[in-house]
Amino acid sequence: MKRSPKRGVAVSRPVFGEVRADAAGIDVHSEENWVAVPPDKPGPTVRKFGACTADLHQLADWLQACGVKTVAMESTGVYWIPLFGILEARGLQVFLVNARHAKNVPGRPKTDCLDCQWLQKLHACGLLNASFRPDDSTCRLRTLLRYRDVLIKSLSCHTQRMQKALSEMNVLLHKVVSDITGSTGMRILEAILAGRRDYQRMAGELVDPQIQASAEQIGRALEGDYRPEQLFVLGQELEARRFVQQQIGACDGKIEEQLAIMQAAVAVPPDPPQPLTGAEKRRGNAPDFDVQSYLYRLTGVDLTRIPGIGASAALALTSETGIDMAPWRTDQAFASWSCLCPDTRISAGRSKGGRPQRSANRVKHIFRQCASTLRNSPTSYGAFYRRIRARAGTQTAITATARKLSCCYCRMLRHRQPYVEMGEHYYDQRYHDRVLRQLKQKARRYGYRLIQDQEPPTPPTP
Repeated sequence: MKRSPKRGVAVSRPVFGEVRADAAGIDVHSEENWVAVPPDKPGPTVRKFGACTADLHQLADWLQACGVKTVAMESTGVYWIPLFGILEARGLQVFLVNARHAKNVPGRPKTDCLDCQWLQKLHACGLLNASFRPDDSTCRLRTLLRYRDVLIKSLSCHTQRMQKALSEMNVLLHKVVSDITGSTGMRILEAILAGRRDYQRMAGELVDPQIQASAEQIGRALEGDYRPEQLFVLGQELEARRFVQQQIGACDGKIEEQLAIMQAAVAVPPDPPQPLTGAEKRRGNAPDFDVQSYLYRLTGVDLTRIPGIGASAALALTSETGIDMAPWRTDQAFASWSCLCPDTRISAGRSKGGRPQRSANRVKHIFRQCASTLRNSPTSYGAFYRRIRARAGTQTAITATARKLSCCYCRMLRHRQPYVEMGEHYYDQRYHDRVLRQLKQKARRYGYRLIQDQEPPTPPTP
């Protein structure tokens, strides 16, 4: 605001120039949506619409009638998803922005009408960045995989309730069998629910020969206070667990079908750069199909060659990021988007941060889980993990290694180049040469010169 020298009244002057003249802002809610268009448009510039599908189509019609070409909306829960799809289908450029980036100025009234106008103003001035959202096919795959994770967590809950029922009956099956949901554990549970109480005979007939516990130990562990209410709970949880397993199998079929659709839309490279490794051995809750082959035909590279990244992790990463790395300028930008880079804030010449910011980014947690498996890996990433862990601790080493994995993942998809493992000895030699070069530079800076000892260095004691 600038005061006029003649009349003494406040004159409104734009602080920022508009870079998007046909921009609109939408404040999304569960029951209503407030929309603001540029002030120079004819008619009302702010309107309220309902949340039904017909109301959303009316909203899109009004935006097109006003000549709007780009729209900004906050990511409020899941209420933005239907509106996002309708506006995108109409040919509008939709910016899904973080609510923190569009926070209102302190001291102003907080209303829905003012919020949508504030979004429109920020978007018109180019002050909002769109959040990443993959293409439609990848979004469908991501929805299926996220739902599969929910089913796996539900499966774990049913297993825990089964364990609780056994513990309350003092049936110590978990003491003699490592997994009560394995083949031996399931046979014993079915026999218990069928009414069998001949413990020693059950231990001799139903136990797999690979079980290390003796038949006598297993028989003693099966003795317990079998109460009817706990047996009822055990049977219900066992039946629920089997039902969830059927749901996971049906979900795997849908995931494989979606991968086949995505694979058909991508040109498969005629000459593979290197032969595929063997299909990852199915373990735990991994999908019951050859994930590795689908991913290779989809991406053109074998992502499972990256140390620590298996087929299941590569599938989850692909569903979250897609196979096109164009939204990120560099590999480092992708690592920063994954919240694996230090949150460096400098003020008055001093660093105010350093740790990566906390985030619910699924890609970040997947890379960290992969990095945590490299503790004893004889690869270059394993050597890097052990060097950082010795200096800064386990958590810092996991984050630093996860960042390197994210850069390698982005680089392989961006350039479609295979991963080549150099080994831990190659990494150790490069690190040794780098440290020696830095020492020589530092000595030269202070007027000294390093002289190599003629005797071989003494190996470090373990």
